[in-house]
Amino acid sequence: MNSYRSLNSIKDAIKAKKTTCLGLTKYYLENIEELRTLNAFVEVFKEEAIARAKIIDNKIAEGKAGKLAGMVIGIKDNICYKNHKVGAASKMLDGFESLYNATVVERLLAEDAIIIGRLNCDEFAMGSANENSYYGPTKNPIDESKVSGGSSGGAATAVAANLCLAALGSDTGGSIRQPASFCGTVGLKPTYARVSRFGLIAFASSFDQIGPITNTVEDAATILEVIAGQDDYDSTISTRKVEQYTKLLDDKKPKRIAYFPECFESDGLDSEVKSAILKQIQTLKSKGHIVERVSFPYLDYLVPTYYVLTTAEASSNLARFDGVHYGYRSKKADNPETTYLKTRTEGFGKEVQRRIMLGTFVLSAGYHDAYYTKAQKMRRLIQDKTKEILNEFDFILTPTTPHTAFELGLEVKNPVAMYLEDIFTVLANLSGNPAISLPLTEHSNGMPFGTQLMAKPFYESELLAFSHNLMNSL
Repeated sequence: MNSYRSLNSIKDAIKAKKTTCLGLTKYYLENIEELRTLNAFVEVFKEEAIARAKIIDNKIAEGKAGKLAGMVIGIKDNICYKNHKVGAASKMLDGFESLYNATVVERLLAEDAIIIGRLNCDEFAMGSANENSYYGPTKNPIDESKVSGGSSGGAATAVAANLCLAALGSDTGGSIRQPASFCGTVGLKPTYARVSRFGLIAFASSFDQIGPITNTVEDAATILEVIAGQDDYDSTISTRKVEQYTKLLDDKKPKRIAYFPECFESDGLDSEVKSAILKQIQTLKSKGHIVERVSFPYLDYLVPTYYVLTTAEASSNLARFDGVHYGYRSKKADNPETTYLKTRTEGFGKEVQRRIMLGTFVLSAGYHDAYYTKAQKMRRLIQDKTKEILNEFDFILTPTTPHTAFELGLEVKNPVAMYLEDIFTVLANLSGNPAISLPLTEHSNGMPFGTQLMAKPFYESELLAFSHNLMNSL
């Protein structure tokens, strides 16, 4: 069977009777089995996906199919799917089944997507390598000795390795865009409040956002059209109308683009990544776009601010996993105190424990003002500066990651090095802006790396249109 890399090509093939949803589903299932060493999926819904494919084929034949008919998609293991297991790649939720659908899942199913399985990730979405998983690390499909990125590493690997057409991940500090960069896919983090978080297992509630990983910008736009919009189950969701992003992809007007010189002065930035992004800037200028240096004085404060705030929110959100309500409970517990202590010690991995302890510390008496309150003030300064820049420019351009995918195990023992992986991506989460990683370049080592673009809040249509243009022109 042909290796279809976009929904439009699949729809054309179905219309020409070259394939069917059933044939596609079986093809992806064969790929998943053949490439199981990648460890992208923690569970495959084989029989269910086949049965649903037959139903969608009948709907297509009757002319009643939804806009995602023909799309086989995987979902990250922190997104709830009714009557299916969901575990956030943690022992703490091993065997737990969801009692309801996440809003994004409801909307995918309503438009006839075929959900083929749940995807590996860092435990509770905490990590930048997909090595902090109860199910073991996900490998990079381009070079299995390297990481896939995280925390949505399973999603990026699955799309890049052609195990499904698209995937849904979550992005708290770059968890969609960073693995997309490492695996050579498109990764979109929508504006905070653009997509409902109902049914997403929370890490840091004021940062988390669900978004797509795809092969094309057009497919990212299609999925966003489906999953975005108002939801009665999420009080933080925006009531703004969802635009028809796929019909707005032809905008080729010259744009104003800012880039931060501080990014290119970063010690950890790979020289080839630096030269490639600078070359892209020159190409954009030659095509009539205005691209200017704009100083961003808070670059060194992004990661510290992010980790103070997200660990504080994680400490609060993960308090519910206590061995009493649901999920894992230690067999060694014999009273309330040991139930809490042993369950959380045995159920959470080391990185999750580390972040819970950090978050509890920064929220504790005597340290709240010194850390948490100060970080909130810093977040406001970052948001204000970002808004100021985007009042003058259409986009901010940066590398997505400072380098290509690194070796498995390289940063497991050095959490600070892992935290610095997020240096270019956390800005969009701190500010709430939409951002996308585009696979425009390949390193001499054979690995891809992404170019990141960020836009004003709710300017996804402009961001997607410009990204679509870049993918077809650079």
